[in-house]
Amino acid sequence: MDTSNKLNILKNKLKEMESVLIAFSGGVDSTFLLKVAHDVLGDKCAAVTIHAMMHSNREIEEAKEFTKSLGVKHIVIKIDDFDVKEFIENDEKRCYYCKKTIFTNIKNIAKDNNINYVLDGTNLDDLGDYRPGLKALEELDIKSPLKDSLLTKKEIRSLSKELNVPTFNKPAFACLATRIPYGEVITNDKLRMIEKSEEYLQDLGFKQFRVRLHGNLARIEVEENEIHKFFDKNLLKTTHDKFKDIGFRYITLDLLGYRMGNMNDSIKQ
Repeated sequence: MDTSNKLNILKNKLKEMESVLIAFSGGVDSTFLLKVAHDVLGDKCAAVTIHAMMHSNREIEEAKEFTKSLGVKHIVIKIDDFDVKEFIENDEKRCYYCKKTIFTNIKNIAKDNNINYVLDGTNLDDLGDYRPGLKALEELDIKSPLKDSLLTKKEIRSLSKELNVPTFNKPAFACLATRIPYGEVITNDKLRMIEKSEEYLQDLGFKQFRVRLHGNLARIEVEENEIHKFFDKNLLKTTHDKFKDIGFRYITLDLLGYRMGNMNDSIKQ
């Protein structure tokens, strides 16, 4: 099935729903979904963004800018103290507990606003990785129309470009908690260290990156074709000093480069 047919299937699914509230992170998938849903449903489409400690402030601001440009109703819920015990303890079901809490809140918002369905941006490729959060979505009857329309990440990027959605080439991003190994307690201080160090890499011009936190050690991942940039002694020194100022004791570069979801390797083994 070609992408144009999948897009038509998506539009038909959205039309049948009549009114939707989209969990909007500002990433590639949810931005594309919001654009298409708004085209189909107009003011019967709204977006909601949760701003909690595991989210990047820069990502939240980008989400606000897009909804403003689209003219869609955007609800931002700020949670200053995300005190879900199971999330903080950070076991292998962390994502399940987090999504169960967040989407329960989003469903309540939809109910209060008489909106028929809550949607998320899960795509077909997401089924191939360890994602315990998908179970929470299923339990709460959250709809994933991109997945149900059999759209892959590559197809979503391609269609986004055709529809002039600005995130068509945006690097993949994930909640900051994914940078912390399972079993290591999550704190706001750790998440802010990760956020500041990743903003530094972004400001340097790196496209796809992660800063993985292992105790007081930072493990920098960038794409293989950008690793050579760190051969510059000035950049090495500047990066070392910046990460020290942020609070890391040891700063390392992962020689294999960026790998999506590599914190799940211990589970897969």
